[in-house]
Formats: sequence, C-alpha cells, structure tokens
Amino acid sequence: MSAPSTKKPTVTEREARQVAEAAREQDWRKPSFAKELFLGRFRLDLIHPHPLPADEDAQRGEEFLAKLRDFCETKIDGARIERDAQIPDEVIDGLKELGAFGMKIDTKYGGLGLTQVYYNKALALAGSANPAVGALLSAHQSIGVPQPLKIFGTQEQKETFLPRCARTDISAFLLTEPDVGSDPARLATTAVPDGDDYVIDGVKLWTTNGVIADLLVVMARVPKSEGHKGGITAFVVEAASEGVTVENRNAFMGLRGLENGVTRFHQVRVPAANRIGPEGAGLKIALTTLNTGRLSLPAMCAGAGKWCLKIAREWSAAREQWGKPVALHEAVGSKISFIAATTFALEAVLDLSSQMADEDRNDIRIEAALAKLYGSEMAWLMADELVQIRGGRGFETAASLAARGERAVPAEQILRDLRINRIFEGSTEIMHLLIAREAVDAHLSVAGDLIDPDKTLPEKAKAGAGAGVFYAKWLPKLVAGPGQLPSSYSQFKHGVDLSGHLRYVERHARKLARSTFYAMSRWQGRMETKQGFLSRIVDIGAELFAMSAACVRAELLRSQGDHGREAYQLADAFCRQSRIRVEELFDRLWHNTDDLDRKVVKGVLGGAYEWLEQGIVDPSGDGPWIADATPGPSARENVHRPVR
Repeated sequence: MSAPSTKKPTVTEREARQVAEAAREQDWRKPSFAKELFLGRFRLDLIHPHPLPADEDAQRGEEFLAKLRDFCETKIDGARIERDAQIPDEVIDGLKELGAFGMKIDTKYGGLGLTQVYYNKALALAGSANPAVGALLSAHQSIGVPQPLKIFGTQEQKETFLPRCARTDISAFLLTEPDVGSDPARLATTAVPDGDDYVIDGVKLWTTNGVIADLLVVMARVPKSEGHKGGITAFVVEAASEGVTVENRNAFMGLRGLENGVTRFHQVRVPAANRIGPEGAGLKIALTTLNTGRLSLPAMCAGAGKWCLKIAREWSAAREQWGKPVALHEAVGSKISFIAATTFALEAVLDLSSQMADEDRNDIRIEAALAKLYGSEMAWLMADELVQIRGGRGFETAASLAARGERAVPAEQILRDLRINRIFEGSTEIMHLLIAREAVDAHLSVAGDLIDPDKTLPEKAKAGAGAGVFYAKWLPKLVAGPGQLPSSYSQFKHGVDLSGHLRYVERHARKLARSTFYAMSRWQGRMETKQGFLSRIVDIGAELFAMSAACVRAELLRSQGDHGREAYQLADAFCRQSRIRVEELFDRLWHNTDDLDRKVVKGVLGGAYEWLEQGIVDPSGDGPWIADATPGPSARENVHRPVR
C-alpha cells in the first residue's frame, strides 16, 4: 500500500463546478411545485388540498410527542446546558431510552418509524428546550449514519448499524475540512484501497456530534487505480477505531452544548463492507441525504419563532410605556405582527414540505432547500426583533436577569443559537446558488450547450434548434394566466379573502420566469457569475412558495374547524408583508449596485482602502488563517468521550 499523499488537490473553477454538477440528481421523475413555480407555472393542484398524514402515523407521532414533552419539561435544564456548555450525560441517556435517537429509523430495526412531519415536530419541541439538544438529535439522524443507510445502504449494513443508531450509538457526519467547505472538489482526506480494506488519512473540521459519536459517516477521496473507479466516497467508520483522534472540542458563540470537534484519521482501516454505495458516489449520497435532512433546520427555526411569539406577547402586554402596553404602540406592534405572521408561514412551509416528503409523490429537493434558506433567514430576523422588543433586557443574559429578580428569558441566547442556521448544512449564499441551479435546470437542459465553450458549432446549432422549439411553446404561456381572472381561487374566500394573494403568486411566478429568461438571453454564459441577480430570483421564489403554503395551510385549518378564522388572518397578514418584499426584490433585479460592489471588492483586496483601517488595534491572536491539516499521526490528546 502506498503512503498517503500530503499534497492537496488543486482544481480549476471549471473542474470544481464539474464535480458539483456530477453529484446533482439529474432527472426530475416526479413533479415539483417549486420547480414549476420558477418556470412560471403555478401548480396549486400539487399542494392543495393540503396533504395529511395517515391516522396511524399521526397517532404514533402524537404519543411520542407527549412523552418527549414530559421529558423536555422535567429532565432538560436549558440554563444548565448553557452554563456548563455541555448536555449532561443523563439527558443523552434519557433520550436514548425514550427512543429519540431512532425517530426516523424503521421499527424493524428498533426505531420509532416516525414520519418526517412528526420527526420535525419532535425536533422543534426538543430544540425549544435547548437548541443544542435539537442539533444533537438532528445531526445524528438527519445527516448522520441512519439517513444515508436508509437510502443507499445494503441490507447487511442496515441490519448491522441501524439497531445501534436507534438505541445506543450516536452518529456524526464528516465532510468539511480545514481548507474545504462548500467546494468538495478539493477534498483532501484519502481512502486508499488495501486488500479488503480502505485506509483513511486526513483531518475533518466542525464534526457535529463528533466528540461523543460512536459511528461516523466519513467522506474521503479514493485514488483512481486498476479495479477502482475512485472519487469521493462515503464510509461508515467506528469512532473507536485505532488512528481516529478527536483533537479538539470546538466552542461557538451559540449552541454551547454542541459536541463539535476536529477529528484526525491516521492509517485508519475500514472494511470495504462499510463503504456506502459505490466508489465516487459520496457527494451524490451527501446531497441526496440533505434533500430531506435539511428540513430539520427549518423545524427548529419554526419552533424558535413560536417561542419568540410567546415571549413577545407576554412581555409586550406586561410592559407599559406612556400609559399603555408597548404592544399597542405601532413601532412595537409591527414587530409583533411580523413575528406572528412569519411564524405561521414558516410552520406552513415546513409542514407542507415534510408531508410531501412523506408521501413521496413530489420531488421536494427545491422545496426543502427553500424551507432551509427561508426558515434560517426569517428566524434570525424574528429573534432580532424579539431582542429589540425586550430592549435592554433582550441584551441581558437570562442568568443576569434571574440574579436581579426578573424572569430568566434567554432572548440573547436564542439570537446566538439561531445564527448558525444561516451557515449549517449549506450557507445562505450556497443555498442561493444551489436553488438557482435547480431553478434554471430546464433552461440549461435545452440551451446549455449554446453557452458551453467546449461544445462544437454543430452541437451548438443542434442545441439552438432544440431551444427554439422549447421556448416557442413555453414563452407564450407566460403572457396570461388565472392570476388575471378576478374569480380565480375563489375557494380561498372565507371572511378574509386569500384568493387575491394566490392570483398575485400566479402572476408573479410568470413574471419571475420572464425575468429569468431575459437574464439568460442577456448574459448567456456569464449568467452563473451574476450571483446577486440569482440570489434575488431565489428569494422571490421563496416568498412566493411561502405565500402559497400559508394560504393552503389556512384553508386546511379552516376546513378542520381548527382556528380557521385566525389562520386566515395570519395568512393574509403574512402575504401582505411578503408582497412588499417581493416588489422590492423585483425592483432590485435591475436596479442595484452589483457592478459597483465588484469594483469596490477589487479595491479592498488590492489594498486601495487600507488607509480606512487605520486608527484601531486588532485584538486577534497570532496563527495561520487555516490550520495545517497535513496527514499524519496525531500529536494531541484524544478528547473523544462516548456517552455510555
């Protein structure tokens, strides 16, 4: 066996893009509401009537939620976790006994077999007790060993590992490296074939659950050789294997109970039987796992919104200024309205996407990505507004409030804890690009060869002919639609009229598609560099999706006799707020400072504005910007501490 290479992969921008593109799911075998929305087709029939869980699934889910609620209320001390920066072992053991680590694992492997809908409700509940607890459970089964094995594992792998994950073992997912984030083409960790084993060498960063994990999903690059296709490949690795060292437990501004670390692999032998899928399929496995795995983050964001609403309501009724409760002052009241309406919409987006994932009738890769993007951004805004509503008390820690005799409200903590969701499992910027790529997939499928510099003239001519046929059929349909008919969607009129909002969505979905087509015609191959434009396109789509989900959820609640009038009011408020944001985003598609920003950035990087940095001291410590991750034996103490 050859020694591991210490040379980091060097790739061009084009090669990196090709790696990411190869890992995408290329086909659309099932309909997608969000994909159709970006194409200017408002397929309300795909989401209305709102899908519902089977009675048996609902009963099983509600029974577990009742047990989990009791556990969260009696066994989880969120203040202690925040103070000690650690989830107590007895809490983790209690969650194991409750079956919380096996929520998504099939009952035949010892799990609870909950649906995505109830799994998300459980995460929202646990995350409200303490967000680090929600992250522990989510990382274990949304992206850890259970999910990739559920989709890609062999029967033997499922029988070997899933019972352990359901009750006793904690899992983690290891992809990121010190010098590799969202660009997996530069992945440096290697897995060299050696007989019936692979030998893994490398360093992984930000390994959520990695400090206490028993099982790891590790992404490593297999060198191409005779009999080996090679490429980024996924493995299940025993955390106690010789050569695995947890070198550091990382600390963060929020989620202080998070068991996140740096893990080094030195000559770690892994049986070939532990490889998930074929060689080279690792990135595809990771991305497919995240299609539904991403829904765990908006679940906890929706839960955070509910808590923000509760605190805002209680505090704003108790606190008086100038002779009346602060909630009745418009400056504060508008913030409360935003929190209430947005929480309703986030739950609507989450439940709709989750139920569609359970039914498996629709392709929800865009819906799940939109839920993650929109949920993480809006939850952060809601928490920020809560801190503002609370004033100085919002900036004060819960422990300090309690010490001077007031209610220990951790508003500043929720702001810190939520901040990571805009980075976790695909940063907002990466999510924009990922969703944008899927949103323009139909265009690239018919016209991609026209802008591909590697294609020959005959190939481009053929692509041009195909594109002509596609656009001749598609473009005329963007001119008019049901959104222009006053009678459309009249089934959404019940006291409050939501039909106008759905007509707005239909009209602006067509406008969104026309804007995308115009941009592709204008910029062609340079379209992918227009990240500001693409981000706004995605943000418009997210708002239109959220408006649709809010209206459909309101109608569901009305039809069930469950707070229907109030749900219609909240949906109406959210849609009116959302429409203001949509109009601003459309205006900013063509009126923005993107070109000027690029010039300023070049000036900053070139040192033209260094004079602006004078007059301060930099409190940063010494050391490299990126830690050395050269393969080799660890020189540090192993801080791995499995919870048994």
